[in-house]
Amino acid sequence: MNHTFAQYQQSAEDIRARIGDFAPKVAMILGSGLGFLGDVVENPIAVPYRDIIHFKASTAPGHKGQLVFGALQGQNVAVMQGRMHHYEGYSYEEVSYAVRVLRLLGCDTLIVTNAAGCVNTQWKAGDLMLICDQIKFFMESPLRGENIPEFGVRFPDASHLYTPALRELARTAAGELGIPLREGVYMYFPGPQYETPAEIRAARVLGADAVGMSTAPEVIAAGHCGMQVLGFTLLSNMAAGILDQPLSEQEVLDAAESCKDKFSQLVLACLSKLG
Repeated sequence: MNHTFAQYQQSAEDIRARIGDFAPKVAMILGSGLGFLGDVVENPIAVPYRDIIHFKASTAPGHKGQLVFGALQGQNVAVMQGRMHHYEGYSYEEVSYAVRVLRLLGCDTLIVTNAAGCVNTQWKAGDLMLICDQIKFFMESPLRGENIPEFGVRFPDASHLYTPALRELARTAAGELGIPLREGVYMYFPGPQYETPAEIRAARVLGADAVGMSTAPEVIAAGHCGMQVLGFTLLSNMAAGILDQPLSEQEVLDAAESCKDKFSQLVLACLSKLG
């Protein structure tokens, strides 16, 4: 059963009671091994998910499971250190619940990051990818159930879930920093098992450049409620079947750690360029 608009409002009011008159503008969802940006927020106010009414806990490795409010590059931000996943047992509506709450708190932009498997055989592990579009065929939408008109229309357009102007901003920031930036399509798989080599071949045929177990539900919810979205993927490993080796969770976390300097530079530069 989906949450009501009143429950979203209760969560927002619960958070407001903890952060006072602070008004976040940019929501940030930081994925596997990438939550370090939340640690450099200025004048931080940390709110654990478990302490917020109607929120769920994040159980994935490398996810702290808290919201951090404060300033980054002159922007008022709400940083999600860790996200919820469908494979943890949550519905897609629960996975994207926080996005709508942050929208009620005033966030009009979402920056989302993830670590994902690289499908494009012309690229390599350790590359950064700007997400230009996504594929999510599997199972239901986070918008399933009765529509909440306070957030958006019943049948929202998904032509530009990843805001073109923000993608151009990211290209400019990467160029100024001298950071190579791939651009491609992210394909969602529900997990928690990694994809099979046959699934990766199918994903490549369908036009995917990267595959992962997050991001798509939150971006659908953000688009529904009128948020601008900027998405980045750390290509943490070559996807199944490309190299003759098994995939592992540690490989993802190690890649995130080794790339965190250039990744944080890029995201912070994009933040500084937001209006």
